Amino acid sequence: MDSSYKARKEAFVSNLSGGSILEINAVTLVAPAAVLLWSALQSRLSFFTPSSPAALATDFLLNVLAILFATTIYSSAPWTLNLLLIAPALLLLLNSRPPRSQQKAKPPPKAKPADKDASRVAESLPIHPFLTTYRAAMMIITCVAILAVDFPVFPRRFAKAENWGTSLMDLGVGSFVFSGGVVSARSVLKGRSNGAPKAPLWQRLVSSTRHSVPLLVLGLIRLYSVKGLDYAEHVTEYGVHWNFFFTLGLLPPFVEIFDALAIFIPSYEVLSLGVAVLYQVALESTDLKSYILVSPRGPDLLSKNREGVFSFLGYFAIFLAGRATGIRVIPRGTSPTKTPQQARKGVLVTLGIQALSWTAIFVLNSTYALGWGANFPVSRRMANMPYVVWVSAFNSAQLFLFCLLETVFFPSVHRTSGKDGEAERVSLATSRIMKAFNKGGLAIFLVANLLTGAVNLSVPTLDVNTAPALAILVGYAAVLTGIALGLDRADIKLAF
Repeated sequence: MDSSYKARKEAFVSNLSGGSILEINAVTLVAPAAVLLWSALQSRLSFFTPSSPAALATDFLLNVLAILFATTIYSSAPWTLNLLLIAPALLLLLNSRPPRSQQKAKPPPKAKPADKDASRVAESLPIHPFLTTYRAAMMIITCVAILAVDFPVFPRRFAKAENWGTSLMDLGVGSFVFSGGVVSARSVLKGRSNGAPKAPLWQRLVSSTRHSVPLLVLGLIRLYSVKGLDYAEHVTEYGVHWNFFFTLGLLPPFVEIFDALAIFIPSYEVLSLGVAVLYQVALESTDLKSYILVSPRGPDLLSKNREGVFSFLGYFAIFLAGRATGIRVIPRGTSPTKTPQQARKGVLVTLGIQALSWTAIFVLNSTYALGWGANFPVSRRMANMPYVVWVSAFNSAQLFLFCLLETVFFPSVHRTSGKDGEAERVSLATSRIMKAFNKGGLAIFLVANLLTGAVNLSVPTLDVNTAPALAILVGYAAVLTGIALGLDRADIKLAF
């Protein structure tokens, strides 16, 4: 890569200060708004069942291109795009009725005593379409942003902030980790449902490390490819050698080590807050903050990679917060005294309370809050406490919206407490594209990184105007979607 162009590329993503949280919320609301329209079309018209070329194109337009457009050509008018998605959904709802099969689910057949014991664990941990949709939307916006950020059509205020500030990409990185924490709760819940004693720590470490190896290998591949190709890099993002794959790969083993504390502190929310608070205290009461932000880089590995090493503590706290959410929302929650409707209401209330609680902590942490707040600025570079609670608040709110949409439009998903017919109910309530992005997340993220590198090595992205940039980005999104659908058709699952 030409040295002058490389310097321009690095300057293009450096020394940025982000944008407002209100604007970020407006942009990210496009994903739930698109799901609202998809749900209205599916629940009222069965538009996506059976799948057809027109249905697949509409699915792609709503759940992939809407997010792309929100971050590019509609970046200055996100509320207009939200209105374009919400208005037709409301018109459809006002002028149609749901099919009778959607109004009331059939009661499940009575299971034999032998079958009850065999399927008890599976029935207690159902498949939730809203979780699939949430994780897929997060994956799509992440994949879109990692390439779009290299084009001028992607606003600089959406790119990662240098030291302080909030931005769309800052939020995306944390959301990726939070999402991983949510699904990690399933393994914890399976162990609790089985009633078997917890495996020794060394066995759990071996198992978690086995899952981490692919991510660590990808981190090494990215490290050597970036250095070998002289690719433009933003050193203050994670450090000289560290990258996001290393952060993702080291989280599972550290969680297993830390999980021993759950015996004494059974609330993962408390564990998450504890880590975030202790880390923030260290930043404010020692020289750690200045060491991370302004200290000269020494010859040792810690100094060269201090951003990645110390921000890992913040991402660890985010992962624990995600696991706390997963433990509360994944179980079916029914019992002899609690109906499926009551259980779903409990999930919505839980998510609402979590979103409000994390938001309140964020306000107290990052503003003066009428003289009671600490007024610490958000820093993704350090992954400090305000960043941790901001990410947790946002993701809890997103989960609440997706869960609410599923509850309203597809009540049969949660009103039946058995596994019988679950696949059909879940399929009805889940976008084919969203299912594919969720199922093949790891492979898709790897391909997205490879394609991003290929585009940047072959196209002078800094000098590409809006129309050709959008053409490249739409083509890139289409290729990723095609790969996701191909993996799903082949029944290959490579999720985080």
